[in-house]
Amino acid sequence: MSNSRFDRRNFLKAGAAAGSVFVLPGIVSAQGKPITVGVIYVGPRDDFGYNQAQAQAAAAAKKMAGVKVLEEEKVPETVAVQKSMEAMIEQDGASLIFATSFGYFDPHMLKVAAKYPKVFFAHCGGMWTQGKHPANTGSYFGYIDECQYLSGVVAAHVSKSKKLGFVAAKPIPQVLRNINAFTMGAKSVDPAFTTRVIFTGDWSQPVKEAEATNSLLDQGCDVFTCHVDGPKVVVETAEKRGAFTCGYHASQAALAPKGYLTGAEWDWSTPYATLIDAVKAGKQPPNFLRGGLKEGFVKMSAYGPAVPDKAKKAADDIKAKMVKGEFQIFKGPLKDNKGAVVIPAGTTLSQQDPKLEAMNYLVEGVIGQI
Repeated sequence: MSNSRFDRRNFLKAGAAAGSVFVLPGIVSAQGKPITVGVIYVGPRDDFGYNQAQAQAAAAAKKMAGVKVLEEEKVPETVAVQKSMEAMIEQDGASLIFATSFGYFDPHMLKVAAKYPKVFFAHCGGMWTQGKHPANTGSYFGYIDECQYLSGVVAAHVSKSKKLGFVAAKPIPQVLRNINAFTMGAKSVDPAFTTRVIFTGDWSQPVKEAEATNSLLDQGCDVFTCHVDGPKVVVETAEKRGAFTCGYHASQAALAPKGYLTGAEWDWSTPYATLIDAVKAGKQPPNFLRGGLKEGFVKMSAYGPAVPDKAKKAADDIKAKMVKGEFQIFKGPLKDNKGAVVIPAGTTLSQQDPKLEAMNYLVEGVIGQI
């Protein structure tokens, strides 16, 4: 991967020096013709986590007729990603770019999108706003908090200490939403449950992730989940010390044969296919693409051997309601962990509510601070 990135960037520099003019494919001119899609990852594609889940979708896209997929891994959230995007477009003729990491969006993706108005840029997790962001940009994300809620339900049936552990990267809305949903799922089983959270400060900090997990274990937490790019360290650390885990991003069951309970997984192949099909057909891709269990954007990991039948039934019953649209996670009265009312009584926020994508609080029952 590093070699391909080097080649593309050198090509870009050479083209600029020679004053080359490139003809770029247009969003509305594909009309079923073969297209080139670029996928950029902030970490390795085999991280048992966030990047691996995206790479699984890219692998599925490679099997689509008339689609060529380019991939670059370990591209930091700096000007480096701008260079990677431009090289994919100018050297390889990419007409659709999947910018998969949170920090790629602003300013990097937005700057490149302004330069290449005929290319569509899809960002994972960003909040695309009509009138504010270019029409050739958009965001895709899944309501994985549904799966985190179900993980919390399962965790509560297994935990003996009623203390859950959560290792998180950054206190952005998507992360807070997962922490809160996991906690609320556990508290739906028993209000006495608490979740202790430690933020490491970045998406991939293996040493800090291990330290955080051990610290939470020492505090009595016996079931863990996380929101970091690669859950491998958290899962393996908990397994070594006899604790249980609920995975995230992709399945980590192979890493914890005894303690893996279930997990919240992405199925990015669903939004990838939607966006690729639109570009292939010469249509404007959707700028704001969201879905949950019902739409096939997310899924649960298979239950591990330590999950009792009672837990399976409780989670499966709620999951069935979620799929039917009959279950909403965030409804009032709901307080944050400082005692302030964040959702008043009688108010229910649907998964599509923009207020949830701007979440800036931890709910009652979470021990930790932003």
